[in-house]
Amino acid sequence: MQTRIAYSQLAKEGVTALAKIESYLRHGSLEHSLLELVKTRASQINRCGYCLDMHSKDARAAGETEQRLYVLPAWREAPFYSDRERAALEWTEAVTLISQNDVPDELYERVRRQFSEQELVDLTLAITNINSWNRLAIAFRSEVGSYQPKGA
Repeated sequence: MQTRIAYSQLAKEGVTALAKIESYLRHGSLEHSLLELVKTRASQINRCGYCLDMHSKDARAAGETEQRLYVLPAWREAPFYSDRERAALEWTEAVTLISQNDVPDELYERVRRQFSEQELVDLTLAITNINSWNRLAIAFRSEVGSYQPKGA
């Protein structure tokens, strides 16, 4: 597929705003490995090839195992995700698919046992931000496979 619009060139202020959220999250309350799992899972749900390529590469560069990335769509069945990661992944799915299912109180209570209020707000910002990036990359057909992690 051919890129439709180079949105980052045309909407520099908007893209910079999304990037500032990324910077805030990188220096925030959540561990990097958790953020990459969340970004990858949301990108799987949204079927965003560009973001899947990016975040799987970033996760691997940061030490994530291939096994955990391969099995991520079936995380409920896999024994190698922590309770905190499971809560984040379930929250990711609910927030990403919010128009289909809402976010039930029972889920909120489970997630709150794993995350402080600050962490939960940051987690939700991470989810909403990756959903924005997914929609830009899908709508404007960002070139899949072109991303290289920093330092690679």
